[in-house]
This record gives sequence, structure tokens and C-alpha cells, in this order.
Amino acid sequence: MSSYKEYKEKALQNAEVKEEYDALQPEYDIIQAMISARVNQNLTQKELSERTGITQADISRIENGTRNPSLSMVKRLAEGLGMQLKLEFIPAPAKR
Repeated sequence: MSSYKEYKEKALQNAEVKEEYDALQPEYDIIQAMISARVNQNLTQKELSERTGITQADISRIENGTRNPSLSMVKRLAEGLGMQLKLEFIPAPAKR
């Protein structure tokens, strides 16, 4: 396989793999939003840690997906990034 993108496309053709991937999508969305906001503000994990009181190690764990933050922790991260947290429920796509 020549690239991750090709590997991912092939792997997601497996219904079980796709189901697991889709189930984890909200976690990946949170992680990506957090990383993007931090990087766009040119903040290091250490600087975000200083703003939020959350350890740099915990921020790293959240960003690499090995720690699921509580809602209160996500709110602290949003505040530390000078942002407002918005959660929404949207209709799920119909299952086949």
C-alpha cells in the first residue's frame, strides 16, 4: 500500500471496521478541533497547560487519543483557547 489514505479507504470497505471508525468519529472531531485551535493560535501544549491548569501530559494524551476528557475538561480547554464550547445533536444518517 502506498499511502495511509489508500489503506484507510480499503480498510473502511470492511463493514466492521467502518462501524468502529464511525463510532469513534466524535472523539476524533474533538481532538482535531482542539489541535487546530491550539496550532492556529501558535500555542504549545505547555502554554495551553499554563492557561488551563491541565497538565501538559494530559493535553498530550487527549491530543493523541489515549485519554478521553470529561465535559468540564473540554470546557476548560475551550476557555483556555479563548473559545466557546458548542455541542449539538444532529440526526444520524440512516443505517443500511
